[in-house]
Amino acid sequence: MLALWGFPDAETASPTARFFYRNLVTGSAVFWTLDNDGELAGELYAFLCLEDRDFADGRETAYLCAFRVKEPYRGQGYGTSMMSVALAQLKEMGFRYATIGVASDEPQNIRLYRRLGFSAKIRDCPVDPCARDENMQPVHEKNAFWLLKKTL
Repeated sequence: MLALWGFPDAETASPTARFFYRNLVTGSAVFWTLDNDGELAGELYAFLCLEDRDFADGRETAYLCAFRVKEPYRGQGYGTSMMSVALAQLKEMGFRYATIGVASDEPQNIRLYRRLGFSAKIRDCPVDPCARDENMQPVHEKNAFWLLKKTL
C-alpha cells in the first residue's frame, strides 16, 4: 500500500498513509487493487472498525473508502467489478452492511453508488475518519460529505 501511494516506508509517509498502513498491518482494514498487465488501474479500501461506529463498527458494518479507478479504465465496468468482489468478501467475513462516503457535488459517483445499492443516507459528515492531519487527528472537511449505507 505504501508503495502504491509513493512512500518508501511508514516513517516517511503522510499522516493519512500512516493511518491506512497501521490499520492494514493490524487487520483493521483490507484493500483490493485492480491490475492491468502490471499497471495499477484501481484501488479500494475497507476499514472494519473506526472510532465513529456509524462508519465501521468491527462487527456488522465496514467502511469503504479511497475507491479510485484511473481515468482510462473508467466507464468499462472495472470499478463495479472491484466493488462487487469487495462487497462479497466483506459479506463472507460476516459483515451485514457497508458504508461509503460521497461528496454531494459528485453526481457521477452518487449514481454509481446508488446503482451498487448504497441507497440509505445515514448522515452528512463534516469529518473524514480516515484522513489524518499532522497530529494524527481526523480531518475536518470544508464541505460535509454524505455517508451512504447498503445491506450486503
